[in-house]
Amino acid sequence: MCTLLLRQQAEFAEKWYAQKVYPLIASLLSNISAIFPFSLDDLLYIFLLLVPFLLLVLIFTKKIKWKAAGKFLINLLASAFILFYLLWGFNYFRSPLQDRLGINDREPNTEEFVQFVHQYIAELNRLHCDFDKIDKTETDRLIEESYQQLAPLLHFDYPMGKRYDKKITFSGFYSKSGITGYFGPFFNEVHVNKQVLPIEYPFVLAHEKAHQLGVTSEAEANFYSWLVCLNSSSQQIQYSAKLFISFHLFRQARGLDAYKKLVAEISPDVQADINKISEHWNKLRNATMDKTASKLNDAYLKHNNIKSGIKDYTGVVDHVMNFSLDSAFQQRYGLVPH
Repeated sequence: MCTLLLRQQAEFAEKWYAQKVYPLIASLLSNISAIFPFSLDDLLYIFLLLVPFLLLVLIFTKKIKWKAAGKFLINLLASAFILFYLLWGFNYFRSPLQDRLGINDREPNTEEFVQFVHQYIAELNRLHCDFDKIDKTETDRLIEESYQQLAPLLHFDYPMGKRYDKKITFSGFYSKSGITGYFGPFFNEVHVNKQVLPIEYPFVLAHEKAHQLGVTSEAEANFYSWLVCLNSSSQQIQYSAKLFISFHLFRQARGLDAYKKLVAEISPDVQADINKISEHWNKLRNATMDKTASKLNDAYLKHNNIKSGIKDYTGVVDHVMNFSLDSAFQQRYGLVPH
């Protein structure tokens, strides 16, 4: 009932839950979970998956009756559902990004889009740098520093807890579904798949940190990550974000007359990085698991007020262009479009 009400009350969800209640929850839970070097959320999911099997064992050993087992399972799942929304999920019903940040929402024509991609590629080529290794501790520090600097613009009270990167317990399993990271809402934990390449790590980390700060939309989390990484003093971090968003830009540009010309503008070094990322995940991915995970994620997102479902990820292109074309917004915060 509460979720149905908040779907229609974005201002209430934004002002009271996202801005007042959730920051307290995030600070409390993340400080507690930071004590443990392993993922508490992963342990919870493992427990929830094992419960049905444990109940069956108890039933067949006549330790518990079918009715009692069913009642316990329903109560457990209902409790998890309620906790999910109380601890983080109500953020799904907050105001959209353009309303929160005050960025003009516009629809550029094809000519403007092609010109934007042309300039984007030039900057991407310029930012190219070596990515054989990366200092994860320093990367985390720089991303946190950038989030702190941009907190007034992004409308959250820094620090809102701790965002230490935790490895996914079953990274290999997640890799088969193409999942690079996830945010654990029950213990407010940021997770990055240990199989992500060094070149991907900064953007994925910043993306999951955005979720910890109460951003639920994947497109918005991608935008936060892009802006925060580009605000960093590290060229590696800037390049990671620039490269990641280029995948979405070219996916949207596919089919345009200028597509082949735009692709030809990518430098050989950048193209080598693109190929490296694609080949890496193609080797790890299982087609059946990837398709199943995509369908489940699509249904999950649509249920939680993200009408475009899994297509929400590509919505970052609109956010990036709205920001880049809104000169008044940039001047207001003393920013330079990237």
